Amino acid sequence: MLRFDDLQLFVRTTETGSLSAAARLLDISPAVASAALKRLEQQLDARLFARSTRSLRLTAEGQAFLSHARQALQSIEAGRMQLAGNKVGISGLMQLCAPSDFGRNTLLPWLDEFQHAHPQLQLRLLLGDRVTDLFREPVDIALRYGEPEDSTLVALPVAADNRRVLCASASYLARHGEPQTIEELAGHNCLLYMLNGRVHERWQFSNGKRQQSITVQGDRQSDDADVVRRWALAGQGLMYKSWLDVAGDVQAGRLQVLMGEHLGEITPLNLICAHRSQLSKPVHLLREFVQSRCRALLAKAPWAN
Repeated sequence: MLRFDDLQLFVRTTETGSLSAAARLLDISPAVASAALKRLEQQLDARLFARSTRSLRLTAEGQAFLSHARQALQSIEAGRMQLAGNKVGISGLMQLCAPSDFGRNTLLPWLDEFQHAHPQLQLRLLLGDRVTDLFREPVDIALRYGEPEDSTLVALPVAADNRRVLCASASYLARHGEPQTIEELAGHNCLLYMLNGRVHERWQFSNGKRQQSITVQGDRQSDDADVVRRWALAGQGLMYKSWLDVAGDVQAGRLQVLMGEHLGEITPLNLICAHRSQLSKPVHLLREFVQSRCRALLAKAPWAN
């Protein structure tokens, strides 16, 4: 029978690209990690990684097994969360605010799963992209991209390594072609997002050696990030968006990531509240739950491969 800790090591190794890094995350020695990976490969009768002195990459068999390993770990985690919820008797009302696009298209099914594990918990979900006043509005916690401007707020990382990606639908690319350089973005219709009255028209990229930015323009702007995503899905233009927002569309083939060799700017997702006293057991459990789901999405990001 496959061991839980061996599966966990395998998944963490794929996420970090390093057996020693995965061992550090799991607080085990490199020798124990190496033995665990060898044991897993023997049980599966398959070579999961191609190793050299400087690199570690998944084999075709390893890639095929990865999704099953992740599903197994997620299923175990969901069971653990349900048992934990039963033991601590999580109940009451949790008021949560989240960005429009991330909330509707990524977070919503996660919350269904979380509430199923904690049936005594009530959720009140507010979606919107404006900055919520956590001191005045009926909200306990907020999930927000970027660090809060108010330094008195408490911010806990949920997905610190999240980035923006450039993407478009196949229908748009069929009509206008795929940009090959940052400079070519000036000739494309770029779908623009506004926050607090400011248009985000300066798109930043890095190729690992130098930073590049370009001021783009287009015929559509919105202060609702979900509207910008819907325009992109409809083939109306290019979009520069958080990977967590578009990962599902990319995996389903509705959107295509462009110029993957250029990294978009870091867009961390944080859990924010007004006071540390609000970091209750339900809040900590929700954060851990969302973190695990974000980690799985980030492992499939273009820069993670």
